[in-house]
Amino acid sequence: MNHLRLAWVVFLFAASGLAAQQIGDSLGAHDFSQPGPSPVRGNLSASCLYCHAPHASLSQGTPLWNQTLSMQTYTMYGSSTYTAEPSPQPPLAGSSSLCLSCHDGTVAPGQTVAYGKFSMTGVMNMADTFGSDLRSSHPFNLALPLQDAPDLVATLATEGKTADATSAVKLNNGNIQCDTCHDAHMQSRDIVSPNFLVMDSSRGQLCFACHDPNRITTGQNNSLSGWSTSIHAIAGNTVGSTPSVGPYPDVATNSCSSCHQVHNAPGAQRLLRGVNEQDCSNCHNGGNNVAPQLLNVYGEFNKIGHPFPSTKNAHDPSESNVLNNNRHATCADCHNSHAAKQTATFTIPPGIRPSQTAVLGVSSTDGITAVSPAVNGYENCLRCHGTSAGKAVNPIYGYLPARVVFSGDLLNVIPQFALTSTSSHPVLHPRTSALPQPSLRTNMLQLDGIAPGRAMGTQTLCIDCHNSDDNREFGGAGPNGPHGSRWTHILERRYEISSASAPGALIGNLFPTPDLSVSGPYAMCAKCHDLNSVVSNTSFTEHARHINDGFSCSICHTSHGMGGISASITGERLVNFDANVVGMNGTNPISYNHATNTCSLVCHQHTH
Repeated sequence: MNHLRLAWVVFLFAASGLAAQQIGDSLGAHDFSQPGPSPVRGNLSASCLYCHAPHASLSQGTPLWNQTLSMQTYTMYGSSTYTAEPSPQPPLAGSSSLCLSCHDGTVAPGQTVAYGKFSMTGVMNMADTFGSDLRSSHPFNLALPLQDAPDLVATLATEGKTADATSAVKLNNGNIQCDTCHDAHMQSRDIVSPNFLVMDSSRGQLCFACHDPNRITTGQNNSLSGWSTSIHAIAGNTVGSTPSVGPYPDVATNSCSSCHQVHNAPGAQRLLRGVNEQDCSNCHNGGNNVAPQLLNVYGEFNKIGHPFPSTKNAHDPSESNVLNNNRHATCADCHNSHAAKQTATFTIPPGIRPSQTAVLGVSSTDGITAVSPAVNGYENCLRCHGTSAGKAVNPIYGYLPARVVFSGDLLNVIPQFALTSTSSHPVLHPRTSALPQPSLRTNMLQLDGIAPGRAMGTQTLCIDCHNSDDNREFGGAGPNGPHGSRWTHILERRYEISSASAPGALIGNLFPTPDLSVSGPYAMCAKCHDLNSVVSNTSFTEHARHINDGFSCSICHTSHGMGGISASITGERLVNFDANVVGMNGTNPISYNHATNTCSLVCHQHTH
């Protein structure tokens, strides 16, 4: 009798405890009972029994596990920026193994050990089935001891503690496991993203329990640095009801989940929602995923745009600053999504614009030394347009003049813009010429060719010439930057470049009695130079005759600067002839002497 009373006491105590536990539990999709909220349902007498067998002695470990464990071998997460040792296989009957007994998709729910196989109806959502290839899911069951990294909270590897003050996000026996982020008994702690998260994950709270964008470590780069004040962290743009931009109502609340997906990520490496620029396109394609709509950057690439990567030369964050043999220009080459800020005002050259905060760069001094982060706008451009090997002339950008004077690599702009150059446009350094420049405007002209824009200043940006043809800095409605243009060489405005069938031969594209307006062949030059002053011969007595005959500026002038030194061409005022158009005068080399205002050459079958 006493034994019976004791049994009843134990039963009542257990029942009372179970009831108390259930008050705080909401199994949600893990409740397979009939009828229940799960897409998969069975006929067991209690929902707990699908996973637990309270009176069975199982060899599968705790907590009294009842679901048949998967024997699958998994391919664990890895990427070019993942520096930890490869993760070992999750131990059988470990906490992550219990989750995978359903979520790898090889063992269906209802395959109980204690009670046998139960008939189930419905199927699991595909998004909740991860398979055996876990490279597109957040790393877990890491190799111990945990390795520290600049973007992790300082206590994670050293003390095994996350930064979550509530202790909801915690390591499991010193490791990251599924239950670090998920509680299988409570589906909706995060009511917007009901994915059994251990806490509300809006504004990246769950991610920042382990990842610290504000940590500073000597000599190491934190890839998340600058996040707190970035546009992606603070933007209030609402998002559409689509999983491609995260579950929350606006960009700032989505935070990390705007671009990253912790399970079954399409971009795999770094858990991106799309590979590199495809990730950005979810919001920056002018569509209605975001409201108010963002400017359509991807529409610019449909013009003459920077080259997107192919399968053979995709962008990777582990690349060196100098992009050798890698002809591509993804968003991530020129923008740091964790630190980029909105460019609300257009700062004066040469400083980097806010939209390019914390991007990589290359020193203009040697074209090799990394500048991280880039301070000047041109430093980012020099990753490809400086000393990098493997550069090639791409026909889609139009005809490229071959200058008589150049130094080795015609596509290396560093010698052309350098302070040692005889003359150059002032990109890498302020204007230094002592020669008068009567045609130079006080202000650059807006895209309409009439209204004054930014003050000329003493230095210019690469994007003052190479820019979207509808950019908003100079009065258009499109995005800024060299994404794409309807004009060749990604020029902001029309600029016709003369060409001939052979040096000295007839020029095939003349523009006689030229249109000097914004619609004319010299509109790019007219942004900064008053063409009426030029044809008035204020700086050179033969300008009017050449221009009225229809010759392009490109025949005599290089657009960047003198890329070398020549004994026959002095090189002031960017005079450097196109060797494909201008030929030698007999055996005499092509020459130009600014001091005597003389030249020797043949152009358009005319001897000078």
